Amino acid sequence: MSTILKDVNKLFGNFQALYDINLTIREGEFLAILGPSGCGKTTLLRMLAGFETTSGGIIEINDQIVANHNKSIPPEKRNVSMVFQGFALWPHMTVSEHIKFPLQYDQFASKELKENSSRRVDEVLDIIDLKDKGNNYPHALSGGQKQRVSLGRAIATQPKLLLMDEPLSALDAELRIEMRREIQRLHQLTKASIVYVTHDQGEALAMADRIVVMNQGRIEQVGTPEEIYYHPETEFVATFVSKANLFKGEWKDNQFKIQGSDVTWLDVGMTEVLKAKNIYALRPEQIRISKNIENQLTGEILTRQFQGKEYHYSVNINGKVVIIQRPITDIFEVGDRVGIEPVE
Repeated sequence: MSTILKDVNKLFGNFQALYDINLTIREGEFLAILGPSGCGKTTLLRMLAGFETTSGGIIEINDQIVANHNKSIPPEKRNVSMVFQGFALWPHMTVSEHIKFPLQYDQFASKELKENSSRRVDEVLDIIDLKDKGNNYPHALSGGQKQRVSLGRAIATQPKLLLMDEPLSALDAELRIEMRREIQRLHQLTKASIVYVTHDQGEALAMADRIVVMNQGRIEQVGTPEEIYYHPETEFVATFVSKANLFKGEWKDNQFKIQGSDVTWLDVGMTEVLKAKNIYALRPEQIRISKNIENQLTGEILTRQFQGKEYHYSVNINGKVVIIQRPITDIFEVGDRVGIEPVE
């Protein structure tokens, strides 16, 4: 079941939250929508769910138009499930009752699932690894267990489209990493199309088949995690996802002359879009530091942070702070005068 958005716009009064969104969500894929707060990603997810109407454009789910400027099919009439940021569990229901609820009331639950709801509850409890917690109430569960219940309730009816709105943001860092694996495993088991909204680059890069990067209500780039990370097409994607340092200058053929200096760097895989803007983007791990400052772009080390297998340096280069990651064997001191260059 594919989901298609054609020229979708959204207005809240005089404020335009989304501009001409065109996107196809492929059957069975894990699609992450990534962007900073206020970029429109949650609004887009709520429109897919049916909680928000469109101001223009068309949304199709399984070859059916579910939203346009004239109509919007309500959430309960779309074969869609949603996992919320805050778990949204009912305190008076046990874990098993949470999973059984959609099997009883969701019109898209198959006859077989309805007739064998107890068996399906057991299957889902096994999938989310909570078989021994079926009779527990939410107050007796940890944060990770609550999120598993939320996921179990969402997959109980075997929906074709599963929407997730920053589902891990309420969890601590270690538990978020564990839950990433759980969500990936659920995707493999259910084969549902997943649309996963997040502002966390690590989550999107780790889990998604494709990533949609959004900024100020517009799509900046769509691609695989590798394409987004290694080949950003815009300045925003380069800095937001790759955490790249941007240098201004002039491109001539395969060489880049840095603005305000005589230093020239060779191309290490820049996209044509960035070249056309006369920009050179270097991710922190793409930069070499040395004490040799002859014919180099030079600066002073401001800070050094130990990160286990590497050091993170900030270097002041003519008033611009450049962030660099180097192996633990490359040790420099705060205050050192150093030269930097791309790692080929």
